[in-house]
Amino acid sequence: MPDKPSLKYLFIINPGSGRNSADSWKALINDFFKSNEDEFEIYLLPANFTTAQIKDHIFKLAPQQVIAVGGDGTVTMLANILAGSTITLGILPGGSANGMAKELQIPAGAEDALKVIVKGFHKKIDLIRINDRDYCLHLSDIGLNAQLIKYFDEGKLRGKIGYARVILKTLWHRQKMQVSIRVGETQIRREAFMVALANARMYGTGAMINPTGKPDDGKFEIIILRKLSFFTLVKMMFRPRIFDPNKIEIIPCTSAEISTKRPMYFQTDGEYKGKLKKISAVIVPGAVTMILPER
Repeated sequence: MPDKPSLKYLFIINPGSGRNSADSWKALINDFFKSNEDEFEIYLLPANFTTAQIKDHIFKLAPQQVIAVGGDGTVTMLANILAGSTITLGILPGGSANGMAKELQIPAGAEDALKVIVKGFHKKIDLIRINDRDYCLHLSDIGLNAQLIKYFDEGKLRGKIGYARVILKTLWHRQKMQVSIRVGETQIRREAFMVALANARMYGTGAMINPTGKPDDGKFEIIILRKLSFFTLVKMMFRPRIFDPNKIEIIPCTSAEISTKRPMYFQTDGEYKGKLKKISAVIVPGAVTMILPER
């Protein structure tokens, strides 16, 4: 009897993500692969899972490619697991924002995104190592946006109404930070509403914060939001251009140390991480291989 072909695709579905139900995703994937001989498996993330459990499951099955079916949190979790391995990571956008999928120009439609999984090309993408513990694939920040994410997670309303409500709450309770940033031998001190570590250009909402950023250029950018105004927010949302350095400052680097006088809200790729006073960040070039659409 011939050996069974090795598993090519492992689809990991996060049932708690915003778009489509787990049953809908399973039906879409099964229907797409009806006429395809590639071996695949579908795995639903269980309630109260641990990263160690998912890692053990992945490396036990040893797929060629793992596909994140969910939002940025699911993608980042799997990027952390696969960093440094030979397993490729793909995305089926299934969250409410899907920032990294947008950054990589992966189609929002399920069938078109599945075509990318099968026909796309593989490319090594950088990760930012945070506090020698977690990887950031997309965007991390301390201050205003992390505070907004915390409020949104705690709120009962979802959708545009819920988001508008937490924006107003965040702006009402906004705080400036006394922040110190060390890049190499250079020490920078600023007052800021937010400091971001950007491995990409924009948030999942479309807010363009780092117009020249690339996730595969061997560096990341520190974004310092020094002044906050309505027009600053409009530029971030709708006008992808270099900002007034008196309001938003961009510093390219490969490593940095950030400290604040008091603990401040911190998030990584849309996941609130609590309050921190110190952050170390270093780029890890080409740490994870991802499936991208042909251009």
